[in-house]
Amino acid sequence: MAEFEHLTDCEEMVMKTVWDAERELGLMDITQEVNKVCQKNWKPQTVSTFLARLVRKGYLKHYRQGRMFFYQILIPREKYVAKKAKEFIEFWNHGNTEEFLEALMK
Repeated sequence: MAEFEHLTDCEEMVMKTVWDAERELGLMDITQEVNKVCQKNWKPQTVSTFLARLVRKGYLKHYRQGRMFFYQILIPREKYVAKKAKEFIEFWNHGNTEEFLEALMK
């Protein structure tokens, strides 16, 4: 599995908002949605900073349509979640999936 750059908690919130959308979103839509779902009060400039970082890290690409920028996903949610799950199991359960599942069932 390809190595992805680490995301901060804030970048992860913005990225999850993009992943959860059923269409490509612009800055204002992303700002509204992340504020609603994550109970934030971020300004568009703040969200724009996180989006720029996500573009730089290779999670998203953006394109211009008229006066607006839209964001396209480059790293699928499933691949990111699988990587995070593997890291968690390696750290907390020494890579032992059975041990992880046992702990999860308790």
